[in-house]
Amino acid sequence: MAFGDLLEQVGSTGRFQVAHVTLLCMPILMMASHNLLQNFVASVPPHTCSAHANQSALSRLSQGEVLLVTVPLDQQGQPQRCQRYAAPQWSLLVPNETAGSEGGSEGTGPELQGCTDGWAYNMTEMTSTIISEWDLVCDLRSLKQMGQTIYMGGVLVGALIFGSLSDKYGRRILLLISNLMIAVGGTCAAFSNSFSVFCVFRFFCGMGLCGLVLNSFSLIVEWIPTHVRTVVGTGTGYCYTMGQLILAVVAYFIRDWRWLTLAVSLPFYVSFLYSWWFLESARWLVLNKKSEQAVKNLRAVARFNGRHEEGEKINLDMLQESMKKEMSCSQVTHSALDLFRTPSMRTITVCLSAVWFSTSFAYYGLSMDLQKFGVDIYLIQVIFGAVDIPAKVVITVSMSVLGRRPSQCAALILSGVTILINLSVPFEKQMLRTTLAVVGKGCLAASFNCCYLYSGELYPTVIRQNGMGWVAMMARLGAMVAPMVLLSADAVPWLPAFIYGGAPILSGVFAYFLPETLGSPLPDTIQDVEERGNGKRKSPTSSPRKEELVLQDPITTLLKESA
Repeated sequence: MAFGDLLEQVGSTGRFQVAHVTLLCMPILMMASHNLLQNFVASVPPHTCSAHANQSALSRLSQGEVLLVTVPLDQQGQPQRCQRYAAPQWSLLVPNETAGSEGGSEGTGPELQGCTDGWAYNMTEMTSTIISEWDLVCDLRSLKQMGQTIYMGGVLVGALIFGSLSDKYGRRILLLISNLMIAVGGTCAAFSNSFSVFCVFRFFCGMGLCGLVLNSFSLIVEWIPTHVRTVVGTGTGYCYTMGQLILAVVAYFIRDWRWLTLAVSLPFYVSFLYSWWFLESARWLVLNKKSEQAVKNLRAVARFNGRHEEGEKINLDMLQESMKKEMSCSQVTHSALDLFRTPSMRTITVCLSAVWFSTSFAYYGLSMDLQKFGVDIYLIQVIFGAVDIPAKVVITVSMSVLGRRPSQCAALILSGVTILINLSVPFEKQMLRTTLAVVGKGCLAASFNCCYLYSGELYPTVIRQNGMGWVAMMARLGAMVAPMVLLSADAVPWLPAFIYGGAPILSGVFAYFLPETLGSPLPDTIQDVEERGNGKRKSPTSSPRKEELVLQDPITTLLKESA
């Protein structure tokens, strides 16, 4: 009897599994709210230098007149954001007087200075943001991108720490800690009195979020039978997509950054409280020599599903027999070095590293700078979230019909091409620019969906967890680097889009060198991978159960560290 048979015996997809999956998915709805929160809390409002504090005559002028005599115009005829006249240009109030109207060119116009008295912000869209709160503009504008990089750094650290801790101490306790970290970290971030303190607590939110995803998906897949894992995993993945839409709605009604941060953090207190109800994974308990507790948990599930008699039949011998294969495999030690020891493994690891890095890099490069499209940020957030739904459907059909490799290559290259085409579209054509950006973002979402599955099929069972951990780390690095690339626009305005578009095209070429896995047996050992790389085919003796593992394994491993 396999462990899956025990799950069938205690209720398969009964009331417990439905309640269990539903409650675990609810916090995932709020994942996007933290990942993409900076689009709203760090929105940059229109701003100019404040008027001269020592000029009482300015108080008798209208706001437009004050702006006219204190702030020069840039080359586009808009008020400059980071400079003002050293002294008010009263002559500009006199009709037909144009002297100084083009002030700002060195040596030919009035003397200019920085915003020594601070900035004046146009807060018609937001009541406050961290930008207006701490004046993260002009010389400090790079701190906005640094804040998102620090948050993604927390996600990376969380992936490194919570993965090993959950294997050692269990999924349930780490899930509780993760929910509490996000709730407390988000609350403290909402009441931060400085940008540095805000970044510290956002870092802890990133760590907690990764721990939440890691342990939620582990508990989901380890308590449901094999034949429904693909469906449940796909449905759980759509929770993140729905979360992007939820964020747009919440941000639309809450325009203050502190209240918005608090609003997306408070639900995790609720999930922390009901997470005490969850049962620890019976699989983990057996592998960690806690078989008696595993039997108790299985019997509890049976009672919840109305199968009390079937649950009472389960004993220690039956449980250990069902986990014999897993227990024997756990005795063999493998490391990340095995990802590079042999030629085929090196090729797979290098190519997948490029695919994961560039997908995450371009995805967050597009998703984290919504203001550049010149469209209402709430509307563009909804559109960017909604496009994931058809994109994932299309890529799933493509993977089943055309194969994994052509689907992965096409998604990456098409996303890069649309981003590069956008470089040649004038800023005034907002509809076309937005359409191209949405297509590009949809292709990147499709690429994410593809590489979840593809990576799980490429790595052999004995080091699949190591391989998934490695590519997840590369994805986190891509997400960390993405915000910083935006800073290059100060020197070369078109450079960020060129980099965001070029990276997925280059990785699409890397993906071409990966082997096709459609219809192939799941490799169990490194030798299986090498034989496939040398053109030898493993005999197709895999059972339907094993073929289902091809689809469910990436959900078990990598979705728990998604972006």
